[in-house]
Amino acid sequence: MKLLIVDLLAERKAFGQEGVREIVSHFDNPDVYLWAPHTDERIEYDFGKVVDKPIDADFIVITGSRRNVSQWEPWMDEVSKLIQEVEVPLIGICFGHQIIAASLGGKVVRAKKQSQLVATVEYNDGSKVNALFTHQDHVIHSGEMEVIASAEHCGIVACKHPTRNIRTVQYHPEATADVILKAVQYGEMSKEESNEFDLSKSMISLKQSLL
Repeated sequence: MKLLIVDLLAERKAFGQEGVREIVSHFDNPDVYLWAPHTDERIEYDFGKVVDKPIDADFIVITGSRRNVSQWEPWMDEVSKLIQEVEVPLIGICFGHQIIAASLGGKVVRAKKQSQLVATVEYNDGSKVNALFTHQDHVIHSGEMEVIASAEHCGIVACKHPTRNIRTVQYHPEATADVILKAVQYGEMSKEESNEFDLSKSMISLKQSLL
């Protein structure tokens, strides 16, 4: 299986390398390809093959990013084109959730302050889960995507496409306690910042939320 990661935190060891490692762990021995169109300064992972354009994959994941859909940059056009044309399963996380919505007729706006918290997510089937959020852009119109979950601070938390195999979440199911710990160890987050997340709660996994 060829797994293409649109790797938009490739310049970071924890949220990039370790976050992608968590994503990849839910697939059965995939052949991993890493595409980071936003930067020429990615760190070197100890897994995967770096590519300079999308490959003919069997499954695609678009990760979170430090960039913002509400502040569009030219490289995002390439990602948007991929979203519009893809025929294989596609999932999007945080920034991925936002750019998929924006590319399929939706709208993304900038909030006044960043949301950095663990919050309760309620799905349309009545189920409730805890999820870790860190974002400032919000999807306010989902376009072609069907909204399937919301939270108190964010009306559009999870979506699925009614006819295509596309699913997205605003939260970070790959941000496990281990990934957060490594972010502190690598200096990407302070201990005080990590304490904003109540990691004593049981969190929804990537497998549960997207796979």
